[in-house]
Amino acid sequence: MELNWLKTFVIAAEHGNFRKASELLYISQPTVTVHIKQLEKEVGAELFVREGRKVILTEAGRRYVKEAKTLLSLYEEGISNLHSFQQGFTSQLTIGISPLIADTILPFVLKQFIQSHSNIEISVKIIESIKIEQAVELEEVDIGLSCLPNRKTDLKCHHLYEDPLVLAVPHDGFDLETGYPIEEEDIFRQHTLLTHNHPGYWDELCQQIKVKYPHTKMMKVSQTHITKRFIIEGLGVSILPKSTVRRELLEGRLLEVDCQSINLPDAKTYALMKYEHSIQKEFLKFLSQYRI
Repeated sequence: MELNWLKTFVIAAEHGNFRKASELLYISQPTVTVHIKQLEKEVGAELFVREGRKVILTEAGRRYVKEAKTLLSLYEEGISNLHSFQQGFTSQLTIGISPLIADTILPFVLKQFIQSHSNIEISVKIIESIKIEQAVELEEVDIGLSCLPNRKTDLKCHHLYEDPLVLAVPHDGFDLETGYPIEEEDIFRQHTLLTHNHPGYWDELCQQIKVKYPHTKMMKVSQTHITKRFIIEGLGVSILPKSTVRRELLEGRLLEVDCQSINLPDAKTYALMKYEHSIQKEFLKFLSQYRI
């Protein structure tokens, strides 16, 4: 059996059109037909039926397309592993990272790790914290860096560090000497609070704020980098992990307001693993050297 037959079959099945398959594979349409006929002869079953200009998988075709994709995936994985070996990599580590963590300490840490572990091939998947536990459980990633601990499974969970929260507001245009003091109460009364950009603390925090400042307007914004942009543009204020706004505070694009009457928790970061193999342990040990 030729791999080209399988590739043609899968592409034709995904698009339901031999002409489209020929364009994507850079081969002629008659060649596509030949590949499908050869494959049907090899497996002993008709894989497509024609309906006008479209082709539709038969029952046998629907069953076999899953096997064909698996065979192609194994072939491509083998080639990828061989290329990694030729490039000097002896190990692989796939890391699942929440967008928030990916935007803070991790780029620096990852750069240091790669420089000191040149034999390890790193792959990074950006995954929302709420989905990282499942990705680790299904072994889609070797280790997950999440804002949430594991909840439903018995994965290994390591608490890495805590990040203090700050009330971040747009710059008022004044410097420290000429500007008026910014009062917490005025902020919650005059500005929209941008919430739920972190999966770990907002529900409880919103309850606190509603009790203390019942007239506060709130708007959910799911991504931290969008929240920061909204604050800078004057669309609202938010309570964020300090590491996520450190640069904006230093550059004067945002201001930090002292929050006295609201009990601000810390944002936590966890490492989730299904197996504590040597490579996961090495990465975790390296990561634990760094603090916010």
